[in-house]
Amino acid sequence: MKILFDLLPIILFFIAFKWGEGHREQAAAWMTQYLGFAVSGGAVGPTEAPTLLATVVVIVVTLLQVVVLKALRKPVDRMLWIGLGIVVVLGGLTLWFHDETFIKWKPTAIYWVMGAGLFITEVVLGKKMLNQMMGGQIQVPDAVWRRLGWAWVAFFAGMGVLNLYVAFNFPTDIWVSFKLWGSLGLTLVFTLLQGVYLSRHMPAEATDKAAS
Repeated sequence: MKILFDLLPIILFFIAFKWGEGHREQAAAWMTQYLGFAVSGGAVGPTEAPTLLATVVVIVVTLLQVVVLKALRKPVDRMLWIGLGIVVVLGGLTLWFHDETFIKWKPTAIYWVMGAGLFITEVVLGKKMLNQMMGGQIQVPDAVWRRLGWAWVAFFAGMGVLNLYVAFNFPTDIWVSFKLWGSLGLTLVFTLLQGVYLSRHMPAEATDKAAS
C-alpha cells in the first residue's frame, strides 16, 4: 500500500500528460481559464498544455499526500517533504515560464538528494540506514553494508544522469513514459540484485530460515 502511495504522483503525472496529449485544446482552454494567473501571459497554448497540466496534477497530489498524512496524524517522511519542496519550486517555474525544462529536472534533483543523504548517513557516518530500512533483522558484515551503500549512491547518481539524458535527447512523451516505467523497472531490478547480493553474505542458518 505504501508503494502505491509513494508512486501516486508519478502515476497521475503520467495519466494527466497522456490525457492532455489527446485533448490539447481542451486542456489548454481549461488551464487558461482556471490557472491563467499562475502562468506568464495568462494563457496556455495547446503544445505546452499536456506538460503544464501534468505539472499541476503532480504538485496538487504531492501536497494532498502531506495533508492526508497530517490529518491522519501519521508521520510525514522526510523525503516527502523534500519532494514537495522540489516539485513546488520546479513545477511553479515550469508553469510560470511555460518551460518544461524545470519539471524535467525534478526526478534528477530527488535522485541526487537521496544519493547525497545515503552517502552521508551510510558511507560517511556509517549508520547502517539501509539495514534499518529493511527492519534491522538482516545480519551481514559491516563491510557489506558499506559496499551496498556505495552501490545505492552510485545508482541514484546514475539515475539522475539518465533522467537528464532521456529528458533532453528524446521527445517529452518518451521522457514521461520513461519517468514511470523505465525508472520503476530499473529500481526493481536493482533492488532484486541487492537482495541476491545480501543473500550471498548472510550466515547459512539465517539464509535457511529466510527460505523456510
